[in-house]
Amino acid sequence: MPATQKPMRYGHTEGHTDVCCMAGDDSGVLQRGWRDGLAVKAFACKNGKLVTAVSNNTVQVHTFPDGVPDGILTRFTTNANHVVFSPDGANVAAGSSDFLIKIVEVMDNSQQKTFRGHDAPVLSLSFDPQNIFLASASCDGSVRVWHISDQTCAMSWPLLQKCSDVVNAKSICRLAWQPKNGKLLAVPVEKSVKLYRRETWNNAFDLSDSFISQTLNIVTWSSCGQYLAAGSINGSIIVWNVETKECMERVKHEKGYSICGLAWHPTCSRICYTDGEGNLGLLENVCGSNEKMSSSKVPSRVEKDYNDLFDGDDASNGGDFLHDNALEIPAFSKGLMHDDEDDDGLMLRSHILEDDENPVGMTWTLCMWLSPLFLTQGPWFEAHGYKPWRTHSFSVWNSIGIIRCYNDEQDNAIDVEFHDTSIHHATHLSNTLNYTVATLSHEAILLACQSTDELPSKLHCLHFSSWDSSKEWLVDMPQDEDIEAICLGQGWAAAATSALLLRLFSIGGVQKEVFCLPGPVVSMAGHGEQLLIVYHRGTGFDGDQCLGVQLLELGQKKKQILHGDPLPLTRKSYLTWVGFSAEGTPCYVDSEGCVRMLNRGLGNTWTPICNTREHCKGKSDHYWVVGIHENPQQLRCIPCKGSRFPPTLPRPAVAILSFKLPYCQIATEKGQMEEQFWRSVIFHNYLDYLAKNGYEYEESTKNQAIKEQQELLMKMLALSCKLEREFRCVELADLMTQNAVNLAIKYASRSRKLILAQKLSELAAEKAAELAATQTEEEEEEEDFRKKLNAGRTAAEWSQPRPRGQAEEDAEDGQEADDSEDRPALHKHGQNSSQSTNSSDMPAVKSGEKYFKVNSKEPAVSVNSARSANILDSMNKSSRKSTSLNRAANTEKSTVIKPLIPKPKSKQPISLDSIPNSIPNQTGICLQTGFQMWLEENRSSILSENPDFSDEADIIKEGMIRFRVLSPEERKAWTNKAKGETASDGAEAKKRKHVDESVETEEQKEAAKENLRLPKKTKASGLSTNQKLAAFAFNQE
Repeated sequence: MPATQKPMRYGHTEGHTDVCCMAGDDSGVLQRGWRDGLAVKAFACKNGKLVTAVSNNTVQVHTFPDGVPDGILTRFTTNANHVVFSPDGANVAAGSSDFLIKIVEVMDNSQQKTFRGHDAPVLSLSFDPQNIFLASASCDGSVRVWHISDQTCAMSWPLLQKCSDVVNAKSICRLAWQPKNGKLLAVPVEKSVKLYRRETWNNAFDLSDSFISQTLNIVTWSSCGQYLAAGSINGSIIVWNVETKECMERVKHEKGYSICGLAWHPTCSRICYTDGEGNLGLLENVCGSNEKMSSSKVPSRVEKDYNDLFDGDDASNGGDFLHDNALEIPAFSKGLMHDDEDDDGLMLRSHILEDDENPVGMTWTLCMWLSPLFLTQGPWFEAHGYKPWRTHSFSVWNSIGIIRCYNDEQDNAIDVEFHDTSIHHATHLSNTLNYTVATLSHEAILLACQSTDELPSKLHCLHFSSWDSSKEWLVDMPQDEDIEAICLGQGWAAAATSALLLRLFSIGGVQKEVFCLPGPVVSMAGHGEQLLIVYHRGTGFDGDQCLGVQLLELGQKKKQILHGDPLPLTRKSYLTWVGFSAEGTPCYVDSEGCVRMLNRGLGNTWTPICNTREHCKGKSDHYWVVGIHENPQQLRCIPCKGSRFPPTLPRPAVAILSFKLPYCQIATEKGQMEEQFWRSVIFHNYLDYLAKNGYEYEESTKNQAIKEQQELLMKMLALSCKLEREFRCVELADLMTQNAVNLAIKYASRSRKLILAQKLSELAAEKAAELAATQTEEEEEEEDFRKKLNAGRTAAEWSQPRPRGQAEEDAEDGQEADDSEDRPALHKHGQNSSQSTNSSDMPAVKSGEKYFKVNSKEPAVSVNSARSANILDSMNKSSRKSTSLNRAANTEKSTVIKPLIPKPKSKQPISLDSIPNSIPNQTGICLQTGFQMWLEENRSSILSENPDFSDEADIIKEGMIRFRVLSPEERKAWTNKAKGETASDGAEAKKRKHVDESVETEEQKEAAKENLRLPKKTKASGLSTNQKLAAFAFNQE
């Protein structure tokens, strides 16, 4: 009678699975998750002990079925791939990807034996029933037999196909010894099973069948040693009678998935199996001739228990997994299941099915290697705590200090150490409340603990910067509400709870706002007035996390910057660190080592700035991030050899990594300069943010950054010129300041790129016209706004902050007066008097104004004689508004608010004749405004009332306030007076014009003499437009 194949049952969305059979007295379904964020690579269960090989390269032991951690048996430098118990359960053998095999005593892990000889990762292991030999298979293609006592290799066969890693192996080659006497060793090789005789190590015989079409993956013996079952990578299961070499059963997986787990029931009549997609199956009535060995009640009972195991599964979703409503769950199991509702890490789940009719009392145990769909809070977060079963760990390591947690038999305490002892001295705290999360700032230490049966969840703050004698405060959470994440900012503290609430407190303990979170919190971070929250938005697809991020500013005017936007992560990765740079820019790191930063200059998008995996020497090495600095550009982290977390002792050293954006062709000169330029732009966006929010910063830092960026642009332009990429040169020039464009024109002229020089000149003129058009629009908006003002506004009202349009006009008027008084020489050369009061704007305007003289065909007068030969050397004087990259951002940088909506720009081309009359006329005389005349007459009174005014800008601001108080009729009278005086000066202007013309005639004669001395100079009368432009650029030297 053929075996009965039960339908496959859904276990998990995906993941390698395994199954084993063990004796047990407890009945019920146990679902257990270890909240450690680690994947289970292999497991073994015996004598109430569960040994697991997890992804942090350790082999750990837990009690079974309680799941209580019982320590770490051993460590490897990479993942362990297989673990097995010895026949007596006293030892555990583990094989790793670092080519090593270790045998460790369960009760005393100091007693270890190491086996070396494989040249590739170890695939599988098997203990000899007599505990004399150990068999192993490796990716180097060999199967070896080892003497356990002297750790030597007794035999080696080259049987398997070689590969570089376990994931690339065609078969996992789960070999097995014959039970009881270990007479035969079964090894799955390609489409057959090879059996080797003990001691002689001769190939006794092979087992194969035509039903096998793909490579065999695993073999396992029945407890009686008579039958051998094998599973293939395409879902075939074959059972042989070893004595007769007869194939007893042939079963095909209903979906053809790879068979990776097989376990016999002691009755030898049933086989439980699992596949590579997380499904569980059962074969009954295996080898029907052996039915008489078992009781007639056993098969029906097993069938009942198997069905009970999945009872109700069809009505539940995948998250409920398999459960048995008819079986009673022990009290500890229920508690663990409740804890796992919020479990987000990789989980090890066991499902037990006992056969009560069986005198041995066997239990099926299913272990799953689950995908990292979610993430729990862990010590990798800036503001998150430690694992209770880790005796020593870092809870916090940031720019302020370090928090270490100790939880062992001698002490349960928390040590706080400050990098700068002037902030506070080191502190030792008793951890009587079992704090699980902590954070640290320059003002306070914040701790939180989970609730217990007797005590609620508590938030504990040690406010060491308080000036009074009370340095601590404690807040109890409501019932059934646990704190899951905490963070500190400047003057505030925040706590996210299991009730999906975020509670804000002042640093002194005053409760402030409470609001709801869109999903379960993953982590939080604070910096200054900024609060960053990462939470679960939903279930990700195909093993990816689905996280959302909110960014709030908790200052005087509270606002939300990021409204639950998705958080980008590397494929198949999970979040490991989130925080702020030292300058206040949000950043985070995923498990693949990708560091991302918020790009405020590109619509608050996330930009990858570093990949720590590129700096790791080994596959199992990682970097534990502790801080990010934008100036200087540094990623501060701790190298972790063969682990994801650093040891607490000895104190680890901090390494500094450099940033690198993932640009294409980074090995070429062009790619390197492009990466350097945009990295400089991204890492100096924080300066605009600081200026916008009223923070102080060094202007020299901004000027130096602009200078570096312009130098890189000039180098890229020179490279493009050499490669005959003139269109690309114009694109690069569009990113330059006016000074740099001026230099680019000269370079193009010297390089005989006349068309390029013309295009660059046109680009410079367009930039100047754009600036003038923007000025005109602002004046029109101000005029419209002025008409809507209440004419009865008092002087006190005028002294209040005004809309941006009015303040900007005042600044423009003040600049005209300032220019006419302090910089008459610049006006003489056609300087634009409508720029801002910042003197650093002048070089940019100077460069742009030169092109108005060229188009008007007046003799060119050099304005660069006072400057150095390299324009970039004086670039620290250039305006912050002159960079085209930041034109939009700088518009928002004004210190006053402009309520009006700007009018859309006209799409018609703006001619140079349409530029406002604030630009000097052809005679070189700067037209004076009414405000300037009023200011000259009232300057003495302003200085007498304000003797502390030493800066011209202060005088202009005070003058603007007083000028606004005047009635419209008085202001109009001053304007008419200015126009009248300008007209009356016409005769004098004509005289000055004749003098200027005579001077210019002499200059032209001298220039002609110089031209005669130049070799091969073409006559000016026959020059084309392009040649004239080139000659003009040369004459500016």
